[in-house]
Amino acid sequence: MRILIIDDEDMALKHLASVVTQVVPGADIMCFDDCEEALGEARLRNYDVAFLDISMPEKSGLLIAKELKDIYKDINIIFVTGYSEYALEALKLYCSGYVLKPALKEDIESALANLRTPIKYSENKLRVQCFGNFEVFHNGKPVNFIRNKAKEIFAYLIDRRGAAVNTGELCAVLWYDEADDESHRHYLRNLISCLKKTLEDCGAGDVFICKRNHFALNADMLDCDYYKYLEHDPAAVNSYRGEYMSQYGWAEMTLAALENNII
Repeated sequence: MRILIIDDEDMALKHLASVVTQVVPGADIMCFDDCEEALGEARLRNYDVAFLDISMPEKSGLLIAKELKDIYKDINIIFVTGYSEYALEALKLYCSGYVLKPALKEDIESALANLRTPIKYSENKLRVQCFGNFEVFHNGKPVNFIRNKAKEIFAYLIDRRGAAVNTGELCAVLWYDEADDESHRHYLRNLISCLKKTLEDCGAGDVFICKRNHFALNADMLDCDYYKYLEHDPAAVNSYRGEYMSQYGWAEMTLAALENNII
């Protein structure tokens, strides 16, 4: 789910972003205190939901809503304001919700559960977050990897961007100096089976390419911030804050390459 939040008050913007993140932790959220910057972002890619403050000095949320609808007619508008007198005018714009400040978690949950225009997800496409901690989402919800090392295998294959790896390389990544231990190779086979099942349960089994001593991912089937960054996608570039798969030591090499602009 792609969510746009616009509010000229910094504290209100941060509060709303925090609440929305709690409600939909897998959402792709962009926050703006400048209306024109937000509209410029909306012209670059479609958003499913826009949370708008109504009373702003630069341009009213009601006017921004009309402009957003002109850019993408299916966007869901949810007004968040301290003034209830705008409710009737907001409803005339066929908005999906009207929440009074300070926004409460239950109010946001209710608004998102009753969107006027249903969100159309890409068919079985996983969203992969590499910047910050590595996480994977399906239909806006975190994917539950039963074993952490199965998740790490997936992360490493993401890092390889479709290039194949073999059993020896995966063992070296997962266990370093103990890579040649036969028990680890046996455990790796269990981890591969676990990873396959996790992806199949998400309806994304075709993402994982698994042959004899040959493991890779179909990168074209993934919505990945790292891949978009390499394609100079503006939103992905803006989302990079100097962190890449922070929980994995082997990812520091890619991080260094990103910092030195050599990828």
